[in-house]
Amino acid sequence: MTIGISKVRGISADVAKSLKAKGVTNSAKLLERSVGPKDRAALAAELGVDAKQVLELANRADLARVKGIGKVFSDLLENAGVDTVKELSKRKPENLCQTMAEFNAKNNTAKRNATLAEVTDWINQAKALPATLKY
Repeated sequence: MTIGISKVRGISADVAKSLKAKGVTNSAKLLERSVGPKDRAALAAELGVDAKQVLELANRADLARVKGIGKVFSDLLENAGVDTVKELSKRKPENLCQTMAEFNAKNNTAKRNATLAEVTDWINQAKALPATLKY
């Protein structure tokens, strides 16, 4: 799934504007420009930001490829220690679902918890997606 660059979790309005000016208008284009460490360093230099920030945004854009993970569930996943498709693919659905629900109960991040069926689907999608980022 591709989302607009402004919808990538954690992106500031200034960085989104700079990316758009460079033709990076959505999450797929951000991934194209952020494949490897050298790509991320070059993009960071163009934007005047730290390469670590570009990596974080690229990881979030990568996670956006999984259908059903919106901004809220992306927050819950990240707080459960899942910030990449690769990491998601290695998780056990029951454990991840429970960890997300526990975090949500403490922090009231989402109006509802993800269901076990949703989390299982996300993990299965993550396993099927081709790797896009190199570390």
